[in-house]
Amino acid sequence: MVWIMKREDIHKVLIIGSGPIVIGQACEFDYSGTQACKALRNLGYEIVLVNSNPATIMTDPDTADITYIEPLNVERLEQIIAKERPDALLPNLGGQSGLNLCSELQKAGVLDKYNVKVIGVQVDAIERGEDRIEFKHTMESLGIEMARSEVAYSVDEALAIADKLGYPVVLRPAYTMGGAGGGLVYNVDELKTVCARGLQASLVGQVLVEESVLGWEELELEVVRDAKNNMITVCFIENIDPLGVHTGDSFCSAPMLTISEDVQKELQRQAYKIVEAIEVIGGTNVQFAHDPVTGRIIVIEINPRTSRSSALASKATGFPIALVSAMLASGLTLDEIPCGKYGTLDKYVPGGDYVVIKFARWAFEKFKGVQDKLGTQMRAVGEVMSIGKTYKEAFQKAIRSLENGRYGLGNVKNFGQLSKKELLKMLATPSSERHFIMYEALRKGATVDEIFELTKVKHYFIQQMKELVEEEEALKANAGKLPEVEVLRQAKLDGFSDKYLSQILSVPEEDIRKERTANGIVEGWEGVHVSGTKDSAYYYSSYHIKDESPATDNQQKIMILGGGPNRIGQGIEFDYCCVHAAKALKKLGFETIIVNCNPETVSTDYDTSDKLYFEPLTLEDVLSIYEKEKPLGVIAQFGGQTPLNLAADLKKNGVNILGTTPETIDLAEDRDLFRAMMDKLEIPMPESGMAVTTEDALAIADRIGYPVMVRPSYVLGGRGMEVVYDSESLTYYMKAAVGVTPDRPILIDRFLHHATECEADAISDGEHVFVPTVMEHIELAGVHSGDSACVLPPKSLTDEQIATIKEYTKRIAKEMHVVGLMNMQYAIEDGKVYVLEANPRASRTVPLVSKVCGINMVQIATDIMTEKYTGRKSPVPELKEKKFAHYGVKEAVFPFNMFPEVDPLLGPEMRSTGEVLGISSDFGDAFYKAEEATQSKLPVSGTALLSISDRDKDELIEVAKGLHDCGFALMATEGTCAMIEKAGIPVSKIAKIDEGRPNILDVIANKTITLIINTPNDKKGATDDSYIRKAAIKNKIPYMTTMAAAKATVEGIRSAQKHHKLPVKSLQEFHAEIVDK
Repeated sequence: MVWIMKREDIHKVLIIGSGPIVIGQACEFDYSGTQACKALRNLGYEIVLVNSNPATIMTDPDTADITYIEPLNVERLEQIIAKERPDALLPNLGGQSGLNLCSELQKAGVLDKYNVKVIGVQVDAIERGEDRIEFKHTMESLGIEMARSEVAYSVDEALAIADKLGYPVVLRPAYTMGGAGGGLVYNVDELKTVCARGLQASLVGQVLVEESVLGWEELELEVVRDAKNNMITVCFIENIDPLGVHTGDSFCSAPMLTISEDVQKELQRQAYKIVEAIEVIGGTNVQFAHDPVTGRIIVIEINPRTSRSSALASKATGFPIALVSAMLASGLTLDEIPCGKYGTLDKYVPGGDYVVIKFARWAFEKFKGVQDKLGTQMRAVGEVMSIGKTYKEAFQKAIRSLENGRYGLGNVKNFGQLSKKELLKMLATPSSERHFIMYEALRKGATVDEIFELTKVKHYFIQQMKELVEEEEALKANAGKLPEVEVLRQAKLDGFSDKYLSQILSVPEEDIRKERTANGIVEGWEGVHVSGTKDSAYYYSSYHIKDESPATDNQQKIMILGGGPNRIGQGIEFDYCCVHAAKALKKLGFETIIVNCNPETVSTDYDTSDKLYFEPLTLEDVLSIYEKEKPLGVIAQFGGQTPLNLAADLKKNGVNILGTTPETIDLAEDRDLFRAMMDKLEIPMPESGMAVTTEDALAIADRIGYPVMVRPSYVLGGRGMEVVYDSESLTYYMKAAVGVTPDRPILIDRFLHHATECEADAISDGEHVFVPTVMEHIELAGVHSGDSACVLPPKSLTDEQIATIKEYTKRIAKEMHVVGLMNMQYAIEDGKVYVLEANPRASRTVPLVSKVCGINMVQIATDIMTEKYTGRKSPVPELKEKKFAHYGVKEAVFPFNMFPEVDPLLGPEMRSTGEVLGISSDFGDAFYKAEEATQSKLPVSGTALLSISDRDKDELIEVAKGLHDCGFALMATEGTCAMIEKAGIPVSKIAKIDEGRPNILDVIANKTITLIINTPNDKKGATDDSYIRKAAIKNKIPYMTTMAAAKATVEGIRSAQKHHKLPVKSLQEFHAEIVDK
């Protein structure tokens, strides 16, 4: 019998999730947590899951047995442990949050008090791996070399150490992730600033000062160890960008392409020694630096947990690290887990004759004032992975997977117009465009050596790139006609995409596709075996192989297009939808195929679908798969904007798109057509117009009246949206707008002033429409819906307004023949409901509505989309309105702490990376929990600082009185102070930054303030008082920048004071209390 060793002393296991998605900790933990739940439930354990992130598959009520969507901190976890009494805690699947929380629970004595064992990684092992001093001692005892370094607990100590080591030095705070708070410093002044920031970021006020190993090779090993001390290396990863760029931003390859066998063996020997000494059970990521000049190898750090690299390693090799880690934590060992390829997993060695490339995706364009620079602090918001037979093929596939409009390496931005000298100057500092700049520099005649000197990227990689440049130049020489067959064949072998070839040759993409298929130049597919399974595999394409991969001739087969790389505006919510669609299709008896290229997600897990293609989401790649598999149809409405951008072209090529038609989706995007439809249905919209020139724009704005909201057409996540208050700013906006053409005009709308924004998600079968609930935004209109906090069911809307919203939604869905999901945005100004926009697809709020309302929206939508093949009748007419005994409050999480130079204001452009949810029977409590889950817990006492713009003075007194009644002392700037005094509320005056001392910054720095309410003035004020908000973030003080949020804050504080601590309830318990209306 295989399962001999499973632990019988534990029955109920608590798993801690990683919380909201932030830079440095993204949905790879949703993937690892979901896998762990799967593995442990299969072994018969009962699982209790805690996570604050509503957007994930992990917090779905059917992933674990008992699900708590609660803030991740010691008090809440103690409440849950006291209630559920788990036997064991598995901390190493929730990222850095899970590990840190486990250490804190241990220190607080909670684990001992309730007799909870820690499995997987021991608490002292977390310390040996994470605490910089402990780790150093461990390495010294093993004789493994580290960068020379010392630990500092103050800035002065750090200065002394840096003098000894010589500048530049690297600062690394203990117990942080994504390189937070650290950095490379070149002089004394820089050290003072960064060190102060680092001491604050660290849990234990400890910063490591170490010698710089800039420019060395950065190499990673992913190692798995079991209780019998069997160890295997799952994957060797080579970072193509050298040290000095955080691994999360680095472009990397697996296997290692330029590292000798001897060095790899030595790295493995050292890694095994380390993992054995730290006694981790499960996966560990070990990072090394190797100096190619002297051959010195040093260990940089280890992560005794599943990480971003382990998600990449899992997808690159087919070895499901998180799944296996969870089994090993339950007492199994590698030699007891069978595997179709190796017999048992202890015999595993990384195999596979293919190259995997990871490339990151950034969001610098979202943050004005941030320099596009890469360093030791992670900046990427997502990543793609591609698989090919050669480095060139995999590299070019990765570039076209990024979805930023680039199908190859050349002709990006204005780099092609710059001189060699200018380009080389740009390469001196690493940026997100580094490899695209290198490409143009090579084209301008830069030598491999010149580029190596500047970037320290290995000669091999630059040489490969140079060959691509030469091949492109040769192709370009014969532009205007199709290339010769052999030339075309070589271009395809080297990864050039049809679309890029069409751009450089000025020939239609279709002609290139016809020409190559006519000559038998087509891609084949090959499987990657999944370790620990008998014969499961997932597939990648290459032009180097003859296609011998199996495809069923099952008629009942459906293809789902995934969402591609994570980015701001399109994140894990869409992956949640794709996974649910796959599950629903399986239940309905269909065979499912998923196409996606994001290694962090659950959708790219081999058993989410019947068949996974790890491929870029471009027309060329999707069509090839479609032609091979011949599915009944393709579902494009669940992957966000990515598949929607392909839908129309796919349909032109004869692909059957299931659900809402591409034409309807275009109709909703076309403002004129949509407005005409609203007029026909007699549904009000804010006055608006479309402009191509500045003159048009000024004329429209004069007609409508300022302020106006301006934005480009066809965008997701509010790219480039702004509220403009006068003609001068409008002229400036129009001059700066890029790529405005008559078919892509700028949209101008009247800005609804002081309006409450709402949204509704609907399920429609084309005739009947169901709206589970309306979401009421807490921030007023003008803040992007993805960034606004919202409450559902709505709290302050009248029954009549809710009925109107539901009625309008039904009329619009029916008129547009929406089949599947739709999201509607509304605003209520002076009691009147206006339609803002319709999105006939799954939106980012689908998981939120599904979880709060206890309804699986994607499953119902999938059922509707396939009913003509299943013969089932529509489920929509049977759906009933529900009455809820709870409120859910969603709050967004922002990366402003990673971008200290940015003013953290909310506006129409989306800037949040993730979200959290607070659920409670009381609105105030739910809001309080949501704020607590974002790590900015509302204070229940202390001093509140108020500085309010004149626009918001009407509501000031209500907020001031509320805070005063809750026992807060009030401090305010001049104008605000005068109004509060006039109302007879005690308040003390504080100087602004230019009005003498002590000023606002002094009281914030001295920690006298516990809450800040600061709404910016108009244009001038928005920059003028940004120092208040930046200081709030730096000092971790909760701050509100809108009056709506301030009012909700007062309610939250009031509720926290009144109830002290409401009992925790699981999602399953909340759902049990939902009744029909």
